[in-house]
Amino acid sequence: MTDICVIIAAHDASATVAQAVRSALVQPEVAEVVVIDDASGDATAEAARAADDGTGRLTVERLARNAGPSAARNRAIAVSRAPRIAILDADDFLLPGRFARLDPGLDLAADNIVFITPDHAAALVPDALPAAPGSVEMLDAERFALGNLAQGVRRGELGFLKPVMSRAFLDRHGLRYDEGLWLGEDFDLYMRMLLRGARFGLIRAVGYVAIERSTSLSGRHRTADLAALEAACRAHLDLPAPDGTKAALRRHLDQVRAKVLLRRFLDRKAEAGLGAALGFALAPPSRFLPIARGIARDKISALRPPRPPQRERLLLPVEQPS
Repeated sequence: MTDICVIIAAHDASATVAQAVRSALVQPEVAEVVVIDDASGDATAEAARAADDGTGRLTVERLARNAGPSAARNRAIAVSRAPRIAILDADDFLLPGRFARLDPGLDLAADNIVFITPDHAAALVPDALPAAPGSVEMLDAERFALGNLAQGVRRGELGFLKPVMSRAFLDRHGLRYDEGLWLGEDFDLYMRMLLRGARFGLIRAVGYVAIERSTSLSGRHRTADLAALEAACRAHLDLPAPDGTKAALRRHLDQVRAKVLLRRFLDRKAEAGLGAALGFALAPPSRFLPIARGIARDKISALRPPRPPQRERLLLPVEQPS
């Protein structure tokens, strides 16, 4: 069944977007590939068009101003028509046969991700990846929230998943990406879908390849972006949910809030000195502990010897934990 639109929000991605486009066009289930060039300063749009296979399935549109990933994805959804929507980042790519393994009857259907370094991309052998059972695990809002709690240096949050989404579900509930978010926009949309009853199925077979770069924006969060994510997480608590889900959402919110407080402490220190920063940390006193923990964590991390980059790692183990 040819019923999927792959949407690609791209900014200054001329070196990688062609591979992303080609990996989508070779999937038999793909009816459309829509690339939104988010006001790049390089030849991103031209590189995307150069990857066209001549089947008429590729659309490339350029935004006049840099509007962010959420706005670019919403624009791609608006110009597309296919009933299922798949997100692909412009520096990532899909493995052959990816969509054939995902259940088209779910509102959200995701598979595992392999993270690789840029120099390993050409050497990746899909058949050499660990085999995984084909069973589907169902994720609810509580499990998804708990699965997004920070796990340490090697991140494995479920918000990194790139599920195929049902357009009908999005339209029925009036859902789109929050264009005020430049960070955590995927997590926010998936959570709002789950809190409205979306059926989210996960398989552990790998179908998505994510390139890990030291220059990734995810490692350089702006204070305003973290604050916007905190506000989105607070809004999740306003939606009806069981007590266990509410508790999981509060745990996740607490982690995001701690990151915001630490960033604001560091901003105050840079702008006005240590005394002003300490004043911020102590008024009210409830700020002090999360800030102190964040500082201690950063100091301990800085003392550790740097770990050599892994050429290849999975987001999730192939076997579901018992």
